[in-house]
Amino acid sequence: MLEALRKIVQEVNSAKDLKAALGIIVLRIKEKMSVQVCSVYLHDEETGRYVLMATEGLNKRAIGKVSLDSDEGLIGLVGTRQEPLNLSNASDHPQYRYFAETGEERYSSFLGTPIIHNGEVLGVLVVQQRERREFSEEEVSFIVTMGTQLAGVIAHAEASGSMSSSKRTPQEVRFVGVVGAPGAVVGQAVVVLPPADLDAVPDRKTKEIQIELDLFADAIESVKKNIQKTSTKLAKQLRPDELALFDAYILMLEDVALIGDIEKTIRDGQWAQGAIREVVVKYTQRFEAMDDPYLKERAADIKDLGRRLLAQLQKQDHENTDYPDKTILVSEEISPSMLSEIPEGKLVGIVSVLGSSNSHVAILSRAMGIPAVMGVAELPYRKMDGLKVALNGFFGEVITNPTDELCEYYENMAEEEKQLLASLSILRDLPCVTLDGHRISLWVNTGLQADVDKAQQRGAEGIGLYRTEVPFMMSSSFPSEKEQMAIYREQLAAFHPNPVTMRTLDVGGDKSLPYFPIKEENPFLGWRGIRVTLDHPEIFILQIRAMLKASEGLDNLKILLPMISSIGEVEHALRMINRAWYEIKEEGIEVPMPPVGVMIEVPSAVFLTRTLAKEVDFVSVGSNDLTQYLLAVDRNNARVADLYNYYHPAVLHSLYKTVKDCHAEGKPASICGEMAGDPVIAVLLMAMGFDSLSMSSTNIPKVKSMLRQITLAKAKEILDEVLKQDDPQVIKSIINLELSALGLQRAITTTKKIMN
Repeated sequence: MLEALRKIVQEVNSAKDLKAALGIIVLRIKEKMSVQVCSVYLHDEETGRYVLMATEGLNKRAIGKVSLDSDEGLIGLVGTRQEPLNLSNASDHPQYRYFAETGEERYSSFLGTPIIHNGEVLGVLVVQQRERREFSEEEVSFIVTMGTQLAGVIAHAEASGSMSSSKRTPQEVRFVGVVGAPGAVVGQAVVVLPPADLDAVPDRKTKEIQIELDLFADAIESVKKNIQKTSTKLAKQLRPDELALFDAYILMLEDVALIGDIEKTIRDGQWAQGAIREVVVKYTQRFEAMDDPYLKERAADIKDLGRRLLAQLQKQDHENTDYPDKTILVSEEISPSMLSEIPEGKLVGIVSVLGSSNSHVAILSRAMGIPAVMGVAELPYRKMDGLKVALNGFFGEVITNPTDELCEYYENMAEEEKQLLASLSILRDLPCVTLDGHRISLWVNTGLQADVDKAQQRGAEGIGLYRTEVPFMMSSSFPSEKEQMAIYREQLAAFHPNPVTMRTLDVGGDKSLPYFPIKEENPFLGWRGIRVTLDHPEIFILQIRAMLKASEGLDNLKILLPMISSIGEVEHALRMINRAWYEIKEEGIEVPMPPVGVMIEVPSAVFLTRTLAKEVDFVSVGSNDLTQYLLAVDRNNARVADLYNYYHPAVLHSLYKTVKDCHAEGKPASICGEMAGDPVIAVLLMAMGFDSLSMSSTNIPKVKSMLRQITLAKAKEILDEVLKQDDPQVIKSIINLELSALGLQRAITTTKKIMN
């Protein structure tokens, strides 16, 4: 069953449009299950009806004509119940609906399953048989699995506007990823391909048929020359039978059927790269299905040849990419080099199928002020080139074919955000002081020098978190002590005399170094943060030495230890910090021992706060990781994104306990992460007693504006009420109502989700 499923999915994925994909599915399911009928009914949002869109076994003239209301017949019942329906005699069911056009009166057994994507019913997949019987559990499992596969196909077709079989206008489709960089924007998708990856090549229609044919012909000649050159070079090293492989490749490049099919696909309007992908995949599937071992192996040769041709075309195409004025860059995995190739001023958004909020490109996006959404796993990016796309970087959403109303809304939101930041610029040099005189420090999270420049423009009073792993991620090897010292000095000098908190190298989890790979089944609970650097004292001590040397004459350095879960880790790290301090002192460099702090970001550290605070000079809560660990929710997983909620009572009570325990030992407590930059929840954090909040530079003016318009006493009243609640939504509603009553609706609105 699994092998059959794999082959069907592979064939469907290579279909040119939805109509072809549906035809393949109903035919293959009918054959595999040995049933008389397989049909697909799709839900049309414009009419609210289920329409017969594909069938094998019923009268095909009924396709596109037969339809049912959303609650009509057995099809409507399956859609309404959103679960499979298995009947031995369908006509006995009170909701059975007969259509003479289909000829289905001959069929008794009925098995239907809903086609659901992101909670929305897109249609119903049905199989029928003449004899009366209930379908087996294995058959039900197979049809349900095919329904889930079909859901992705339909959603992708709607997103790319290839619903050619339904004659509908392209549908607005929403895909959920994770936040990479905040902001809202509407632009045109430009798909950038991974090098020589056939599966990643998008469909792209072209009217320049002859140009594409010429490019393909040039690619064939170039690949031929390269193969002949390689064959000549290796002639003395290989046996004649081994050299014959190169001759086989030349013959394939001259094969009338293979090359002719690619040329025909180009003449049908597909660009050369897409034509190669389409034909090579088709030929590969044919050879892989053969029983003869020798012929089956030829599938790999065809695929390799396809990659060679593709690489040559990409080399030609690379210099000719046209970037529109509002380019939204889309790729499976975006690299910094891709960003650098776009003309200045044209890039307005970034969408990546892979990656996380902490990936290199996400960090660069935030520094550049460009909205980004990462980890959009279900995005049909291969079919998106040239499409209009709306990007919601505040909440990790990508909308293809957005309506005019949504585009206008997003553009208004972007303009309002711009105006809001401009209006708050007057707060830049003012302290963050509440109406009743309470002072709280607002610091910035940085990783690049670009972050520092923007932070200073927005009134940051220091750096609460400098991510030292960013320079490591941008290097091809571990930076030397001298290289690190220069980078750290730049950060320390930029904010002198204000404090700069440098977190020691924090890799692992979703942050990896190409030259220091960490591969684990569960990386977030694995070898990461302080665990890595304590196991590699040569990395840790060198980094501490670089920090200390960089602080000479400035004395504004603070050192922060990440991912602390036990007192033993702190004691071990402190011994190595002292060792590094004594080493540079012996070298004649006089710097005071800087304050050292720990990050509270795992549950065990919450309960050890008092013990940890006794050993260090300050405590900093990493709200992003602490929230994900407390709630057992991977914050980079779009499927459980709705469960990641820092209004959760467990999160708030843990934060409150941490602050109280830290202050009980006479040590200051700060917090960094998404929570600190949310103006609404910043009210609670201030009330809890946090001495400083550290956030992205964009959020500093918003948080400052909010806190300057409220009293500490009122904030504590709201906190007392909130801590009595057990539901995150109730907590959020209470805060919003209280702040609205104070006339702070505008500040609340800027934190709300952008919706159409």
